[in-house]
Amino acid sequence: MDYVILHDWASFAIRWLHVVTAIAWIGSSFYFIALDLGLQRAPGLPQGAHGEEWQVHGGGFYHITKYLVAPERMPEHLTWFKWESYATWLSGAALLMVVYWAQAELFLIDPAKMELSVWTAILISAASLSIGWMIYDRLCKSELAERPIALMLLLFVLLVVMAWGYDQVFTGRAALLHLGAFTATIMTANVFFIIMPNQRIVVRDLKSGRKPNPKYGKIAKLRSTHNNYLTLPVVFLMLSNHYPLAFASRYNWLIAALVFLMGVTIRHFFNTKHARRKWPWWTWAVTALLFAGVVWLSTLGTQALPDEETRLGAREQAFVADPHFEQVRDVVFSRCSMCHAAEPGWPGIATAPRGVALETDAQIARAARDIYLQAGLTDAMPPANVSYIEPEERAVLRDWFRSVAGARVAAN
Repeated sequence: MDYVILHDWASFAIRWLHVVTAIAWIGSSFYFIALDLGLQRAPGLPQGAHGEEWQVHGGGFYHITKYLVAPERMPEHLTWFKWESYATWLSGAALLMVVYWAQAELFLIDPAKMELSVWTAILISAASLSIGWMIYDRLCKSELAERPIALMLLLFVLLVVMAWGYDQVFTGRAALLHLGAFTATIMTANVFFIIMPNQRIVVRDLKSGRKPNPKYGKIAKLRSTHNNYLTLPVVFLMLSNHYPLAFASRYNWLIAALVFLMGVTIRHFFNTKHARRKWPWWTWAVTALLFAGVVWLSTLGTQALPDEETRLGAREQAFVADPHFEQVRDVVFSRCSMCHAAEPGWPGIATAPRGVALETDAQIARAARDIYLQAGLTDAMPPANVSYIEPEERAVLRDWFRSVAGARVAAN
């Protein structure tokens, strides 16, 4: 079977897994934060209990009691919430490898910003994900742990610096995606290195008949709260690769900074609501203003493009040199380029779909794989076949890609 087809289905399957596990992780995280904030003190609570909550769902009532440190004895059955986080990070890392590392020349490397070999770009990508955790963890273990607002501000500065740094090295699409992965790594590391080990210490103390130290629960609560405020921006960053107005903007790193602030205002509203305090409606006005800032920044111009014709790699040169290319160029220019352009000519389209322009030979060559999948092998593009691409023209696109791909496989 065609390698490209297998690769695309592998990407789809891993993305599906990533979305499902992310839903499970985010859902449990949001639920427990809401539960924790909504606990009520009531007479008759067991010794050591911090509060209780009554809930109704699925036709039944649930009575939940939280112990601030631990109950008097270890329960026979204890459910741990960890695999949702681990599976989300592992599937996300796999997706990063399949999409951005395996297709680094297309999605990861931007020659206009930095000339990188594929392996150098992959090394920077992998190494950068651990930097944030090490800095953040050191800050959390300092005296700043007693000053949560100052700690959150420093974390915000770190994220903005990384957003700018990623944009200096990678494509806009990869920059925002990596910022999301960078943040998600901090969140999963919180679970793996701090929250779960601290909970194991408490369980071990209970089993040994020792009174658990409340500091472990306090530390875990701080990290869990940080995860709660980071969740919504991470979801935005993971979706951003579908929206050129976000990732292809000249100021995409500032857009990311505003999105992190939006995550704080939105979560503050819901966290306050769950705590049964006066609802801070002002947060929605602030969120709207921040989003207006995002929209405005997206209109200030796209990122600079490289000198296309002088930066063709061996792969792209092979696609341009193929005998089918003149026919392919005619098909793309007549059927695709009215939308896939720096200034799209199709009504209602402000930017090239997915940020893919098809106005030069180099751009067509770089997008050969997507052209093959989207318009040659399937009829996904153009949508509803609005430009009336003929079956014979799709066959030209298929023959072109298979000719070059087959020759490269034979050469290797």
